[in-house]
Amino acid sequence: MLNPTELKSIVATGEGYTTEFKVSIPSNLKGITEEVCAFANASGGVVLIGVDDKNNINGITIDNAKRSAIQNSINEISPSLQCEFYFVDVEGKNIAVIEVPSGQNKPYVLSGAIYLRQGPNSQRLTTVEEMRNFFQQTDRIFFDDVSCVKANLENDISNESIKAFRFEAELVNATSDEQLFTNLKLISNDGYLKNGTVLFFGKEPEVFFEKAVIRCVVFDGIDKRYIVDDKVMTGTLYQQYQKSMIWLKSKLNVRYNIEGEGSNPRNEYWEIPIIAFKEAIINSLAHRDYYDKGARTTIEVFDDRVEISNPGGLVSAVPRSEFGKRSASRNPLIFGLFERMRLVEQIGSGITRIRDVMNDVGLTPPEFNIDGMFTVILRRPIEFEKWVERWVDNLSENRIKILKNIHKNPKISKRELEVIIGLSGSAIDKNIDFLKNLDLLERKGNTKSGHWVIKYKLL
Repeated sequence: MLNPTELKSIVATGEGYTTEFKVSIPSNLKGITEEVCAFANASGGVVLIGVDDKNNINGITIDNAKRSAIQNSINEISPSLQCEFYFVDVEGKNIAVIEVPSGQNKPYVLSGAIYLRQGPNSQRLTTVEEMRNFFQQTDRIFFDDVSCVKANLENDISNESIKAFRFEAELVNATSDEQLFTNLKLISNDGYLKNGTVLFFGKEPEVFFEKAVIRCVVFDGIDKRYIVDDKVMTGTLYQQYQKSMIWLKSKLNVRYNIEGEGSNPRNEYWEIPIIAFKEAIINSLAHRDYYDKGARTTIEVFDDRVEISNPGGLVSAVPRSEFGKRSASRNPLIFGLFERMRLVEQIGSGITRIRDVMNDVGLTPPEFNIDGMFTVILRRPIEFEKWVERWVDNLSENRIKILKNIHKNPKISKRELEVIIGLSGSAIDKNIDFLKNLDLLERKGNTKSGHWVIKYKLL
């Protein structure tokens, strides 16, 4: 049974993977029971009635009839689930508390449906694929929820990582570290730190999970023959994210616009929007298959693209038709911690956000490979001089000159090309036709008002 001090701490911590607030009793009691069922199918949790979503304790009065109705509704969960249901006075205001254990007989079903906690929300599993994946996971157990028996709180947890988490989650001095870990259910029932806890707060998580790191590689060209730079980012998952972002920025092109005067007159414009990398990297850390001991998350930079990959393809609970619209996490504890740091938002929205920001700046749409390894491919804008240099050995000098002049002036006429290059009209036509057949050149619009488009095909 939670005491008033512990409850105030949980309220200050806010809603999340293991906590749900209800300001009042909903007219449909099933709404509460769905949350209870979802907690039982995950890591357990607590439902507090009389607390609003802004972390204010308003209090609640529940008569015996309503209390019995809530209990009866919970009793509809199958198999039978034993929850504690009681009231606690917190500074003169009553809070109704429903403590839900992580069930030992998963799956728990309500009205023929399975509910599961995903980050700060509860999700109803509706498809055969979702249910099949859940049954697989209950046999396997979520990796981040498993006890890390070799780690301990005193020697293996970083105080700096806890401080960073508190700052980003706006939980500075809200409660003690021990109570914070208890509230967030970062310690297993048998008293050990969980795998997800060590990955998120450990001094050296890679000591316990050798492959749970990010390998960052730069290649010269568009294939993997020549490595220019190769680094492995270690530390907590948040530190890996930060290090990878700094590394990526050092490898990408950026331009600056000076706009007016003031404290921040310089605006940065990266060749690929930084938000796309943020979404892709956090997604890889939150959803990778940590049971796969043979692969690492990788960030690979090529001349024409950046690829971010992580072990584990699309979770089978998400049908291909729903990819980018909904999500199911392999690591709900880790996802919930990232959510508290505001590094992930609505479940399933990250893919859409990547597509949107690439479209907003006129770049090629992102490509996704969702089988085996989950890979996001972000195409870099092509630099003409570097691109045309690659074609020098495969095109005649006159054809290179045509491409260079069209690059300078997309509206240049054939007559102007004749004069600049010193060829007849028929020779210009033949060379242009050759470039068109190679799919390097295209004409948009009519002869007078149209323009040329160079198609940056790579060798």
